[in-house]
Amino acid sequence: MASYLITGASRGLGFELARQLLSLPASQVNKVFATTRADAPGLAELAQKSSGRLVVVKLDVTKEATIKEAAKEVEADLAGRGLDVLINNAGKMPWTPNGVATMDDLEDTFITNVLGVHRVTQAFFPLLQKGKLKKVANISSTLGSIALAPQYAAGPAPAYKITKTALNSLTVQYALGYEKEGFTFFAVSPGEADLSLKWLKTDLGSQNADLSVEVGAKAALDKIIGAGKEQNGQFLNIKIEGWEKTGPNQYDGVNPPW
Repeated sequence: MASYLITGASRGLGFELARQLLSLPASQVNKVFATTRADAPGLAELAQKSSGRLVVVKLDVTKEATIKEAAKEVEADLAGRGLDVLINNAGKMPWTPNGVATMDDLEDTFITNVLGVHRVTQAFFPLLQKGKLKKVANISSTLGSIALAPQYAAGPAPAYKITKTALNSLTVQYALGYEKEGFTFFAVSPGEADLSLKWLKTDLGSQNADLSVEVGAKAALDKIIGAGKEQNGQFLNIKIEGWEKTGPNQYDGVNPPW
């Protein structure tokens, strides 16, 4: 039995990750903590049907006080047990259609996409140390790949790209720092790639995207659940049959370049 915590779970990918985890047997996933910064009727309904397996927790990754309060709430619910898996999913993707020189949202985006991940990981780290799996998955994007930047140049989201690059670096630093304690830190791209061409159908994407959120979430969970010590410090890509060699967004399961 494993316990999971997902940030940004009120909708989109986070919600679907929570829903699919609950579809697994309780012997595999016994508790899912789904965080949201505001009331989330969909999550509340999901919790009511979960027989206590889903716990909705208020948490805003941009407000450190709420993170600390959430950690206390989760600790009390676990009643001495540890947290097994943390999925840092909360994020934002503002658009800058007039070019990077006009970007005025880098600080806000960094607070959410990088500093928020760090603060959440810090706050829940003692619980993760007590967990059996000691696994942290940071939801990233191939848009954060420096090597792939030229092929995604048309996507008007420089703040998002920059912060996902920083998130990848943060992931590696955690991986190097806590490998000896048995931790597995990794970044995973669930498919929300090129804004102008192909990405995941979520609130960050559109209904014209490559993949449904259900398909993207299932592929991401396959990577998260299957990740072991050999994946520590890696940048993982999902695998979708039929999309291995299609266009710039190749969901072939092969680690993207940094």
